Amino acid sequence: MNLIGLTRADLTTLLAEMGEKPYRAKQLWHWIYFRGARTFEEMSTLSRDLRRRLAEIHTLERPRVAREQTSTDGTRKWLLAFSDNREAEAVHIPEDDRGAVCVSSQVGCTLTCRFCHTGTQMLVRNLEPGEIVGQFLVARDSYGEWPTPTDETRRLSNVVLMGMGEPLFNVDNVARAVSILTDGEGLALSRRRITLSTAGVVPMIERCGHEMGVNLAVSLHAATDAVRSEIMPINRKYPLDQLMAALRAYPGVSNARRITLEYVMLKGINDSPADARALVHLVRGLPCKFNLIPFNPWPGAPYDGSSMRTIERFADILADAGLTAPVRMPRGRDILAACGQLRSDSQRERLQGYRARLAAMSPEARAAEEAAHARARTRASDEARAVLGAAPGA
Repeated sequence: MNLIGLTRADLTTLLAEMGEKPYRAKQLWHWIYFRGARTFEEMSTLSRDLRRRLAEIHTLERPRVAREQTSTDGTRKWLLAFSDNREAEAVHIPEDDRGAVCVSSQVGCTLTCRFCHTGTQMLVRNLEPGEIVGQFLVARDSYGEWPTPTDETRRLSNVVLMGMGEPLFNVDNVARAVSILTDGEGLALSRRRITLSTAGVVPMIERCGHEMGVNLAVSLHAATDAVRSEIMPINRKYPLDQLMAALRAYPGVSNARRITLEYVMLKGINDSPADARALVHLVRGLPCKFNLIPFNPWPGAPYDGSSMRTIERFADILADAGLTAPVRMPRGRDILAACGQLRSDSQRERLQGYRARLAAMSPEARAAEEAAHARARTRASDEARAVLGAAPGA
């Protein structure tokens, strides 16, 4: 059993079953999440006997770093392999006085937002709590940021659940991961330094506020149902009137804690002055701020990005209405680490390798391999339907 991802209560129960006192769980927690221990042997406050028994049947396994890349702008990206060799990506986006670690919540994605390259990759499975937390641990390892520093000195100061996947389709595991990230005696991140981004899973938004209490970001990207349903099919299930009602009811929302509305700028689709004015009307009375995102292109993308002049004009209209609307300049484009680009390069490289292996096989072996691959895709599709509440094979 991997101890990464277990709650404090889980560790207490585990150690009690081993005949240990409850305070040992606090010590173990301190070593795992405050000091970043990679082995039980490092845990000098535990007896040698306990360390030996723990090592016999438990691990402290992080995701394996399959590849690490650093952009010319300092953005760092990790391709991470989990115990079943499934992969996801995490990114660190540095700023002058802080830095956000963007983590994934699923392998692949259930959604098919047309402007997002990540969304062209099918859902494989949800990530477990330890796999979500493990991405942050890998980032800490990479920067050598152990033991846990204070907020004033840490480089990895924020976590954004904006990587691969829809967090609110994996809400139980994400909530558990957040509880570990925010424990004051471990990783000690403030809930105000964690932001969860959703495409608009309306039934889970209130639960997110009550159970996690994190900042909320919403992938809005359109001011009308017609446009949003075209570029974000989830809008057909949860249209804008339902989404905006859920945002206005989000627990804790106020002018001091506004909801972030993400808006990718697509040429000729959602970037006109009329679109900007419609947004002003849509969000009236909602404590919010916008992030205007230049479109990050990818091979075969169905859209072009708006010109910077168009984006600035759009931002001015929102600002004149009293709305905060900064332009989020792309980071890590040269390593495909920008918004909507995660894992696209790694999957393409794996596909090329797969095709090369097929070409080298005998006809019989190739047929068997293709049949096994088809079965794996069917299993993954059924899991995706289960997440979305549809019957397998529907």
